[in-house]
Amino acid sequence: MSSSGNQSGHRVPSWAVVFFALGTFAITWSIIGGYIFFPETAVRLFGEISGSHPLYFAATWAPAIAGIAVVFAFTGLAGLRAFFSRLLMWRCAPGWWAFILVGLPLVFMAGSLIKGGPLLAPLPPEGAGPMFAVMAMMLFLGPVEEFGWRGVAQPILQRHMAPVFAGALIGAAWGLWHLPAFYLAGVVYENWSFLPFFIGNVTLAVLVTPIFNSARGSLLLPMLFHWLLINPFWPDAQPWDTWILAVIAVVVIWWKRDEMLTRRGAVTEVVPSGHGGLRPAIV
Repeated sequence: MSSSGNQSGHRVPSWAVVFFALGTFAITWSIIGGYIFFPETAVRLFGEISGSHPLYFAATWAPAIAGIAVVFAFTGLAGLRAFFSRLLMWRCAPGWWAFILVGLPLVFMAGSLIKGGPLLAPLPPEGAGPMFAVMAMMLFLGPVEEFGWRGVAQPILQRHMAPVFAGALIGAAWGLWHLPAFYLAGVVYENWSFLPFFIGNVTLAVLVTPIFNSARGSLLLPMLFHWLLINPFWPDAQPWDTWILAVIAVVVIWWKRDEMLTRRGAVTEVVPSGHGGLRPAIV
C-alpha cells in the first residue's frame, strides 16, 4: 500500500521534479563552472575555492535550495513547515538503524583492511580535535543535500516507478551532478576517479531507499546515513568500500524485492498531510 491522499493545497505535483533538477544543476554547475572556465576571474572576485568556501557550501546545498524552493512555491509556508517535520521522523525497522550506525563503519574498516590499511584514519599531529571539527562541518555539507534528493525527488519518482529504479535514477543524477567538481582544483574530488564514484553514488542511493521508505519518508535517517558516509575518522577504503556496498545493495534488493521492485509501501508524498505525517510504509 503506497502513501497517498495528501491535501490538494499541500501536494507538490510530479512535474515539479523537473524544476528541482534544473535548479539543482544550474546552481552547482554555474558556481563550479565559473572556477573551471574562468579561474582567474573567479579567484579575483570570490577568492580561492576550497571545501570551506561559502560558494562551495552554496554549490553543495543546491539540491536543498532547489527542493525547498519547489516545496514553498507549491505549498507555501504551511506546506514548508510540514515538509520540515519529516526531520523528526525517526521510527523505522531496527535493522536499518543497526546498518547505519554499525554496518557502514564496518564496511569502511573491512575495505581498508582488504587493501592493507588501518581500521581508522590516522590522527593528525594535533590529535582528534581537528577531525571532530571536520566531522561537525560535514554535518552542514552533504547531509543538507537530502532536503532535495530524498525530500523531493524520491517521493515524486516513487509515484511512477518502483523504489529501486527511483533510487538508481537519483543516484545517477547525484553522480552526474558532482561531475564538474572532478575538474576543479582545490577540492577532494580532483584526486578521485569518476566512474567508481558514479557507481558508488548509484549504489548508495539504492541502499538508502528502503531505509527512507521504512521510516515513512524520514529526512533524519537519510541525513544520518549521508553524514556517516563522509566521516573523516573512516580510513581510505577505495575502491573496496564501493564493491562491498554494491554486494550489500544486491542482497538488499533481493531480500526486500516485494518492496523494492514494486510500489507497495513506497512513500510518494513530499509534504505530510494533516497531523498524521506520511502514511507508513510496509516494513
